[in-house]
Amino acid sequence: MYFEEIPLGRTRRSCGRTLTEADLVLHAGQTGDFFPHHMDVEFMRQHPFGQRVAHGTLVFSIGVGQGADEINEHAFSYGYDKLRFIKPVFIGDTLTTEFTITEKEDVAKRPGHGLVRERTEVRNQHGHTVLACEHLYLVVRRHALTLEPQQP
Repeated sequence: MYFEEIPLGRTRRSCGRTLTEADLVLHAGQTGDFFPHHMDVEFMRQHPFGQRVAHGTLVFSIGVGQGADEINEHAFSYGYDKLRFIKPVFIGDTLTTEFTITEKEDVAKRPGHGLVRERTEVRNQHGHTVLACEHLYLVVRRHALTLEPQQP
């Protein structure tokens, strides 16, 4: 879809994905984050959570990946804003993600594109939001904006 074709308020939801111990171990190996919060059962028994927690970056990766079911050849990711880890995620939790288009903006430096903001909320099997952020996309316009020349 071109920028003009993306409707505000459009929402899509992913299927569920259950987090496994293998996910934690693989993510620790890929990132080098072997903190005991993620890897040490005995250490976490003494912690208020009582069990190991998933890396926030793992939850983020899974949540974002759950939105990769749709290809838009006219858009590319511009980054993420307002990323928050709201609740802990544990081995055995099942995550789903909801994506909602919340805003569309002109981009003065790129008259051939528009900026789309998509609220991204990752939820556990209880419906609690565990992670939230805004995904920003630059999306090609069907017709580039005609901008007036800048005054000196």
